[in-house]
Amino acid sequence: MLPTPSKSSRFSSIVSTVSFDASQFKRLERAGYNQLGRRYLTAAARRAGLADGLLAAARLSPGMTVLDLASGPGLLAVAAAEKLGAAGLVIASDIAEAQLACCAPRPNLACVTADGEQLPFATACFDRVLCGFGLMFFPDADVALNEMRRILRADGQLALSVWGVADDVPLVNVALSCMRRLLPPPKVARPSIFRFGDPGELERRLASADFFDIRIEPIKFSLTFTDAPSYWQAFLDLAGGAAESIARLPQATQDDLTREVAQELAPYANSGGYRLVSTILIATGHCHGR
Repeated sequence: MLPTPSKSSRFSSIVSTVSFDASQFKRLERAGYNQLGRRYLTAAARRAGLADGLLAAARLSPGMTVLDLASGPGLLAVAAAEKLGAAGLVIASDIAEAQLACCAPRPNLACVTADGEQLPFATACFDRVLCGFGLMFFPDADVALNEMRRILRADGQLALSVWGVADDVPLVNVALSCMRRLLPPPKVARPSIFRFGDPGELERRLASADFFDIRIEPIKFSLTFTDAPSYWQAFLDLAGGAAESIARLPQATQDDLTREVAQELAPYANSGGYRLVSTILIATGHCHGR
C-alpha cells in the first residue's frame, strides 16, 4: 500500500516560491513532450474540435500572419493555415522540437522552437497570436503575455484557451487527484494548470499585459473512455513533464496508479464506461494602436 502524505493536496494549487525552479521545470516539460512524440498527436486529436472555438474567436482572415504559441504537434497551426490561404503565414512555435516535428507540412506554415517567455520574433510582426492550452504552463505567465503583446501589430489580437477551475475539469483533475492520493509531492514543483480557471483572474492578467476589449467565454465538452486504463493512458499521452516523472517511478507504482484511478473515475461512470464533461475558457484581447 502506497503512503498517503499529509498536506500533499496543498501542492497542486500553489507553487512554492522557495522550491520552484523555472529552468528545471522547463527542462522537464521539454523532455516530457519530446519523449511523447506522436503519442501526444494521437491523444490531442481526440479534442481537436476545441480548436474550432478558438479559431472562431480569433477571427482569422486570408493573408494574415499568425503565431501559434505552445503549438505542440501543430493541430491548431494547421487548421489556422488552412483558413489563411496561400498569402497567409502561420508560425508554429513550441519549446519541444520533437512535437513540432510531428506537425503536418503546409506551404504557408513554418515551425520555430522557442521559449514562450523569450520569443525570437521582431516587435509588431504578427496579426494574431494563438495559444491553445499553453498559458498555464509558462512559469512566468505575465512575461509570456507581455511577449505576446510585444509581437502583435497595432490592432492585433490574442486568442487563447485555458482549463477551467479544477472541479470543472475532471478530464485532468481525476488523474491529478489520484496522484495526490498515492504519491508524495513531486521533487520539481509545478504551476497549477488550473491557475487561470477563474475568469476574473484571467481577465486581470490580460489587462495587466495591456490588452483591452477582453472577452472570456466558457465552453463545455465531453470525452468518453471505455475503462480506467484507457483514461489513464490518455492522460499520460498528454501530460508532458508529469508523464516524464511518472515514467521514472517503479513499475509497481505505475501499475498502482493505472488501477487506482478507477476510484476517482467512479462518479463519472455510465453504461459505456466513463463520461467526463469539462470546461475550458476561451479568451480574446486586442492591442491598442501603436
